[in-house]
Amino acid sequence: MNIDFIEILACFMVLFAIIDIIGSIPIILDLKAKTGDVQPVKVTLASLGIFLAFLIFGEKLLGIFGVDIKAFAIAGSIIIFLIGMEMVLGVEFFRQDSPGGGGIVPIAFPLIAGAGSITTILSLRAEYHTINILIALLLNIGVVFFVLKMTTTIEKFLGPTILIILKKFFGIILLAIAIRLFLNNTGLALTHGQ
Repeated sequence: MNIDFIEILACFMVLFAIIDIIGSIPIILDLKAKTGDVQPVKVTLASLGIFLAFLIFGEKLLGIFGVDIKAFAIAGSIIIFLIGMEMVLGVEFFRQDSPGGGGIVPIAFPLIAGAGSITTILSLRAEYHTINILIALLLNIGVVFFVLKMTTTIEKFLGPTILIILKKFFGIILLAIAIRLFLNNTGLALTHGQ
């Protein structure tokens, strides 16, 4: 076992930023108003299932298409960079379709376990030990469940200004992470001391 608390913290922060459950509170509240209810247990378990499938079988799935983890990490870094740009600049590069039902679709997929977060899981595999990613993922899923359970209360407590600040802050973190992932997986990263 290669349990490393620094790796767990790094993975947790990356996943927390990309899943952006706090930033999704307004979307979840809107869906709740339209559909009447969001089922936290069902949504959380569905999200976890999607993440685990890609964490465990992601490389094999990529192998079918002849893509290695480094190439996918580079592609993922570009997507993460664009998501970070969306969060910081308030522009829209990706359209979020929200067809019916406030349960598994669209909250578990694509809101929580969407293209960006799935790509991030696979990208993290190129950088960190699987056990540390798994622990960070489980911690994030705990946060997702808590937020889904307490969405209305959290929104009232934080207020719109704090939600915007959090979104911008995590957007900047994502931009930095995307650049590092790109450099590390293209071999362009500078070594220490250069």
